[in-house]
Amino acid sequence: MSLPREFRSDNAAPAHPAVIDAIAAANSGSAGAYGNDAWTARATDWFKAEFGDRAEAFLVWNGTGANVTALRAMIRPWQSVITSEHAHINVDECGAPELLAGVKLVDLPSSDGKLVPERVDAAARRGVGFEHHVQPGVISVSESTEYGTVYTAAELAALAEVAHTHGMRLHVDGARLANAAAALGVPLRALSADVGVDMVSFGLTKNGAVAAEAVVVLAPELAAPLKYIRKQGTQLASKMRYLAAQVVAMAEGDLWLANARQANAMARRLAAGIESVPGVRITQRVDANAVFAMLPDGMTERLQRDFHFYTWDDATGEVRLMTSWATDEADVDELVVTIKLAPP
Repeated sequence: MSLPREFRSDNAAPAHPAVIDAIAAANSGSAGAYGNDAWTARATDWFKAEFGDRAEAFLVWNGTGANVTALRAMIRPWQSVITSEHAHINVDECGAPELLAGVKLVDLPSSDGKLVPERVDAAARRGVGFEHHVQPGVISVSESTEYGTVYTAAELAALAEVAHTHGMRLHVDGARLANAAAALGVPLRALSADVGVDMVSFGLTKNGAVAAEAVVVLAPELAAPLKYIRKQGTQLASKMRYLAAQVVAMAEGDLWLANARQANAMARRLAAGIESVPGVRITQRVDANAVFAMLPDGMTERLQRDFHFYTWDDATGEVRLMTSWATDEADVDELVVTIKLAPP
């Protein structure tokens, strides 16, 4: 019996073979612990090459760990983080930023997952200097967003200006920053260091790694506490070479970019294939590797017999179809044909 085609999440995809090979190659002989090894040195060099010479990278285990570590380094306990109501830190991290970073999240409406500078500016002005109110400290955005939409460099620069005008910091949850860079055809620094971002949670796991994320500090004055925060927050790997080897593998030949391009291309192929099907309505721009859609009544349940994907909104029936580096044209085309042939 064939397995269902996979469109649940890029987290459901396997690790890229090059990553597995790199981990196996690193598993030979001994090496210094806690990052004192050749693989971590190479990974550090790659982050500087991609994000700029001032960038300092701290490898961590997972995306939530990266976000919590970054926010702890950027904020004081009486400050807040302004973010989208759909942000991963607000919806999908089980309260970790509040519990572990000890900060209040202020979530703003955003129909496409993106923050609007004017709305952020208004929120940042609220209660400033009033001792009874939490004070704004950080703006956090997801790139690409939970809706698969992408901030342009100009949009990020506008948010950075708002942040810095109010003495705040700008954090990018870059679990899918690779997909955003691939979608826009720009280097990673164009969506981070070049537009005033202070810190990035950079993800490789969704893009073909096993477990490899990094907190990339772009404002040098914020770097000093990170090694202590990472250790205290249980995100310091003793055998760091296995995390770093994944970064090195993804850096080799710009595999990270090829993987992101493949995931994005499959989402565009899927959207193009179903957008004209009667009763199907694509609800968000398909910028990166996600397709959000409304399907005719009853179609979701029928499709889920042979395809794995999530119902995003139980109230409306909106679904999310996610592609990854491992999604191929046959996967997409089978889903498209099945949707086209589904009974009304």
